Amino acid sequence: MASQSRIHNPIFHPLLFLFQLMQWLTDKILSPTPPSPSTRLGRPKIAVIGAGITGVTSAAHCIGHGFDVEIFEAGSEENVGGIWSKVNNTSSLQIHSLMYRFHPSVQWEGGYPDRQQIISQVRQLWKRYGLDTRTKFNTKVTKVYQDDRGRWIINNTSNGHFDGVIAAIGTCGDPKIPHAFPGLDSFPGKVTHSSQLSSEIGSSAKDKTIIVIGGGASAVEALEFAASEEAAKIYILSRSDKWIIPRNPIINVLLSFNIFGQETIFSWIPEFLLRKLFYRDLQDIAPPSTGAQKKGLFTDTPMVNSSVMDQLRSHKAEWIRCDIEKFTAQGIRINRRERGVAPEGPGREEVIKGDIVVMATGFERPELSKFLPESCYEDPYVPPNWYLQTFPPNHPSISCINSNFVNAIGTVGNWHIGIYTRILLMFLVDPLTRPSPFWMKRWIDMTRLLKWTSPVGPFEFFTYLELVWWFVFCVAFNPFRWKWALFVFFGLGFVLPEQVVKAEEPLRNGLGLSEERPDVGIGF
Repeated sequence: MASQSRIHNPIFHPLLFLFQLMQWLTDKILSPTPPSPSTRLGRPKIAVIGAGITGVTSAAHCIGHGFDVEIFEAGSEENVGGIWSKVNNTSSLQIHSLMYRFHPSVQWEGGYPDRQQIISQVRQLWKRYGLDTRTKFNTKVTKVYQDDRGRWIINNTSNGHFDGVIAAIGTCGDPKIPHAFPGLDSFPGKVTHSSQLSSEIGSSAKDKTIIVIGGGASAVEALEFAASEEAAKIYILSRSDKWIIPRNPIINVLLSFNIFGQETIFSWIPEFLLRKLFYRDLQDIAPPSTGAQKKGLFTDTPMVNSSVMDQLRSHKAEWIRCDIEKFTAQGIRINRRERGVAPEGPGREEVIKGDIVVMATGFERPELSKFLPESCYEDPYVPPNWYLQTFPPNHPSISCINSNFVNAIGTVGNWHIGIYTRILLMFLVDPLTRPSPFWMKRWIDMTRLLKWTSPVGPFEFFTYLELVWWFVFCVAFNPFRWKWALFVFFGLGFVLPEQVVKAEEPLRNGLGLSEERPDVGIGF
């Protein structure tokens, strides 16, 4: 096993035991074998930008299938794990760990592992595949460009040449801390970002009144931290309404079974059931079902947390829909709005008194455009409107896994990291599988057409079943990719399709398709 996780007793914890047995079998069957230190890895060689979960996982898949890699990380070794290396100790998965198996070798002990266990799994993966010797720390990527042979260069030629690039910079960069609130200097208490609660607040939160500004996942994590530290009262000041769904893997999986990846005429059914069975007496904080402020379940990433409702029902926490007007010496003056009233709309003024203010305002989004070539950005095919949301149409040798993500249900961090990585490997090895820019753009146009009724952009929200449909369509549409199906979806049988590719070489030469540059798309 990749982890020394505690094995649960099958008599007293049968479901947990079965879950761990499944993980053990998955590891044995699907995990690529780590190469020995003396193994010589061949080309194609791939540059991975970022040492977060996506970067480490995709690099592990590359190494396991015999491709050489090098990881470029802007921070120090402490940053291995990405955003999880920066959050609080009380932070944990918002979705069930069954849906967060970012690599077959991951071994979770329970349903919702905390930060410490997540970081431990990432680091074990990083060392198991020898990535600790292939990571350049304190190396910020500022430029990615090609030489005259089409090989990729990271910053400058001293870093070598690469056939492919995986940009795994994620969606969370530095903490986003607004400083424009009027009267901020008049508040005598501590003001901190939600990601710094463990280091700056800690046990001093006990018996204090904590005001959390924000209503997203960061606010929920701040609430969990405050509750664990026995705060006297917690106020969540939310500008808009956001869906909350229970921590239940069956419900989460069922909600992700929406092949359309958008709001449909049937979406009112799960929304109605959530209001009646989960929100119950707290329906006032649920998004409105009618009017201008209506927000459908399949338009935004919901928060997955049941303890929020427990805290609200026990009156230890209060969720307030409001606009922030100014800080005062006692706390924060707000304009409290009724359900359905738009931000900045009419309400009633009041002061929320507190001792500590937490800015649950999220993180700055890293920008791919700061280092990727301009040829990746061609209107209207700009992120997230790329092939499979990941590949820029002009460069099938670049894969920006999880970096263009906007909203989804049941998908982030799951086994699709491996699929995206293996699609890139297929493109690099097999010239006839690389889609040309024309066909990449047609696929994007087709997705736009199929989701033209979506209340958000066609690539701004997707569900798990839609993601599976993307992958299946990608392989099934091109006959030259059929031989790669088991490899792409499960990581099995790389040697066989590689041999077939060599046998196809006379066919490619006869068709005038002998170009072997991995950044040239010639397929469909």
